[in-house]
Amino acid sequence: MQLGQQELFSILSGRISTIINRYLLSKFKENNLGITVEQWTVLACLWQKDKVSQQALSDMTYRDKPSMTRLIDNLEKYGLVVRINDKVDRRNKLIHLTQKGIDLEKQATKVVNEAVERTLAKFSEREILTCKDVLYRVIANLAVS
Repeated sequence: MQLGQQELFSILSGRISTIINRYLLSKFKENNLGITVEQWTVLACLWQKDKVSQQALSDMTYRDKPSMTRLIDNLEKYGLVVRINDKVDRRNKLIHLTQKGIDLEKQATKVVNEAVERTLAKFSEREILTCKDVLYRVIANLAVS
């Protein structure tokens, strides 16, 4: 592997993730949302499809089960979600948005959309599509079958 490729994976990918997460967290705080970036990723999944299992949320966010348990515990503590019994399998708990969690969607989405606009402001549509293509191909190359 050439130095440029090593830099891409060992330095740039980590830096990009850290910078984006720090920026989003600062914007969440600035707008008094009271959530972390990790919590937002879980909420964003629930805003698309509510009442899903903890395992489904883990799969959607690529998080391990203990991390997901902590995230859901905190979201529940803040009154954003509740665990409800699955009517099909009572051993299973589904994660369900509360009204407070539902009400947070509009403001959080606005903050995230503004962050995305700032992040991509100096890129052409073609550059963005190329970048997305490369990133999806990286995911596909590393996907576990």
